[in-house]
Amino acid sequence: MKCKEFKIWVGKYDNQGVFEENFYPEDTLDRIASANIVFSSDLERSIESARLLKPNLLAVSDPLFRETELPNPSVGSIKLSPSTWSLILRCLWFLGYSRDCESLKEAKDRAEKASELLAVYAEIHTSIVLVGHGFFNMLIAKELQKMGWEGKKRSSSKHWNCTTYTLLN
Repeated sequence: MKCKEFKIWVGKYDNQGVFEENFYPEDTLDRIASANIVFSSDLERSIESARLLKPNLLAVSDPLFRETELPNPSVGSIKLSPSTWSLILRCLWFLGYSRDCESLKEAKDRAEKASELLAVYAEIHTSIVLVGHGFFNMLIAKELQKMGWEGKKRSSSKHWNCTTYTLLN
């Protein structure tokens, strides 16, 4: 697909939601079962994932936790697969190209705000969960570590990654 078609495809992906799985990793279910509050981004796929994982608890959705966007170059008629476009555009974004999207620095600033908010809620509610997105979660993790939190990542499946953070005293 052309880059313009890829951007439309990403928009549909973000707003399409998710399918209910027959199986969820035990680590994920254990962590979300003990959560007193669940946060998610405001993208439909994140909201639905949180709802499927913990249906009895309303998730607080906030655009602060949205995945980082990809830049929008004007490249004409080049056709590539969605995974190739994702890889190329993400690499360009890390190298500083951010046409029509937030820059890496802006995303890092947003991740700092998100991690501060999560830390405040963790202090109040003891156990919280964020159902979010890969690259932005990585930026939040780095900010939490700077604040003195330690994380242990467990990957039970190629689609579900859990990271638990504990504040070190």
